[in-house]
Amino acid sequence: MTEQKPLLEFPCRFPIKVMGKQDETFSQTIFDLVHVHAADIGASDIEMRASSGGNYVSLTVTVNAVSQAQLDDIYRALTSHPMVKYVL
Repeated sequence: MTEQKPLLEFPCRFPIKVMGKQDETFSQTIFDLVHVHAADIGASDIEMRASSGGNYVSLTVTVNAVSQAQLDDIYRALTSHPMVKYVL
């Protein structure tokens, strides 16, 4: 039996898409949540897009992922926050 290769090889750049209702504090809140687990992220690692109706916003946060555990911690922090609707 052959050993299965992991889906990701670490370290790697990994984009995380976060969606929520339009709010002036949304992007800073998401930055703060991710920064706890990926201290090297900066403003240039976040892209923001508003929905066509302006009611929702999506952020793509690209982190320098060092482990699956780190990514799992980021996903748990994001999905448990009340401002976050979806994380992809």
